[in-house]
Amino acid sequence: MHLASLYRFPLKSGSAELLQQERCDELGLCGDRRWMVVDAASGKFLTQRMLPGMALLNARWQGDAELLLTAPGMDALAVAVPEESGVERGVLIWRESLQVPDAGDAAAEWLTRLLGRPCRLVHLPTSRGIQVDQDYARPGERTAFSDGFPFLLIGQRSLDDLSARVGQILDVRRFRPNLVIAGAAPYAEDGWRRIRIGDLAFRVVKPCSRCIIPTIDPLSGERSPVREPLATLMNYRKGVGGVFFGQNLIAEGTGLLQIGMPVEVLE
Repeated sequence: MHLASLYRFPLKSGSAELLQQERCDELGLCGDRRWMVVDAASGKFLTQRMLPGMALLNARWQGDAELLLTAPGMDALAVAVPEESGVERGVLIWRESLQVPDAGDAAAEWLTRLLGRPCRLVHLPTSRGIQVDQDYARPGERTAFSDGFPFLLIGQRSLDDLSARVGQILDVRRFRPNLVIAGAAPYAEDGWRRIRIGDLAFRVVKPCSRCIIPTIDPLSGERSPVREPLATLMNYRKGVGGVFFGQNLIAEGTGLLQIGMPVEVLE
């Protein structure tokens, strides 16, 4: 088994960035989901669930001090990482309320034009990471603006099996993974408890329950009119609490991840 693909999502619910290698810090993959779009009035986070066109919103790090925003029909905009001591905004992500630096009016105006509703862009400094649900994590284990966990893993053969059931080749980016593992049997990841990728160990802590986002084509931003692949997953991956595909992970330390690294099941 080996690490076949490595993805980062600099902006929550923006497009995926395919990497050859990247380091992991205490919040997950460095630079992953460190930015988020929020409603200007309420501070509530915005995602493809209500704005599927966000799939076409590209956010790419330029070094570690600037983010470049691009989207169809829009001029590119460079956004500096805001000072941690600068203007803060109260935001809400699921049940978590926190104060984080606001990225300024130019970014807010650009995103408001793109998305058609008043919004703001915020940044999460590493020092303000969000505690992972302690039903699955230890005190002090934190994540960024993810939906709950620092890493998401998909097995390539699991995806291949689902594609065969749906009758079309599915782009793995629909499922927004950080890690794609090749060489394991379909759904083998369901039975893993600890794995090692290169020199970095991970705990496999919770199956990933799926929302509507996998029905959105990452290349067009359009929803499937027949709710695929969620409709197919409902037939054979439904369990208590949802429909599951992929596994959430927590790293046991920091280190480098690189495509091609061997994957070992420890437990």
